[in-house]
Amino acid sequence: MSFAGTGVVAIWHDLLPEARDEFYEWHNREHMPERAGIPGFLRGRRYIALNAGPTYFNLYEADSVQVLGGQDYLSRLNTPTPWTQQSVKSYRNVARSICDVTYTSGVGQGAYLLTIRFDVEQEQHKPVSDALRQRVLAPLADRQGITGVHLCVADEAVSKVETAEKKARAEGTQIPAWIVMIEGCAADYVEAAGDAFMVELHRLLEGQSSTPEATLYQLEYTRCKTPSAAG
Repeated sequence: MSFAGTGVVAIWHDLLPEARDEFYEWHNREHMPERAGIPGFLRGRRYIALNAGPTYFNLYEADSVQVLGGQDYLSRLNTPTPWTQQSVKSYRNVARSICDVTYTSGVGQGAYLLTIRFDVEQEQHKPVSDALRQRVLAPLADRQGITGVHLCVADEAVSKVETAEKKARAEGTQIPAWIVMIEGCAADYVEAAGDAFMVELHRLLEGQSSTPEATLYQLEYTRCKTPSAAG
């Protein structure tokens, strides 16, 4: 489906194996409900990798990037709960971007999602963005089994804000600049759409040094802004 708002938080990470059980309890029962309760947050999703790449992908949809740089969210990031402080110490290889949604189209939420992270040289931002939005992404959304296609571009200033929660992690945080997400009802449909997108992306980025990183994920958990018992 189309994203619920014009801002997203996109987070990829691995996890120490011994922290898995505690991570799921914390993330399901405290962290995602807490995030969904922040004013302007609309929906949270967690995915697990099916191929090479960071083990987990977390996606939060919000009204706008202004919400994601605003005081309500920052106050949560700067006053993490004890459970959060303990849990994020087990995160490894973290990448996190706060993004503007520059294109989103779809008919529903899919069980499978492909994330493609890449960089675009500064002088090519507008032509690449225009080509993706006007020529490349719309046909993907119409492909067999595809339920959503989205383009997100990081707001570097908001993404770089230092917070207590970020400092509690054991490692630094990467900021992916450009992200395309393709979701669908079966893994092979999503992979086929991803292959078609990569052909077009390589044409657009010809001569640039960017090497896209693609990972296929399966949905584990969704949290919407609803009464706590309803999820």
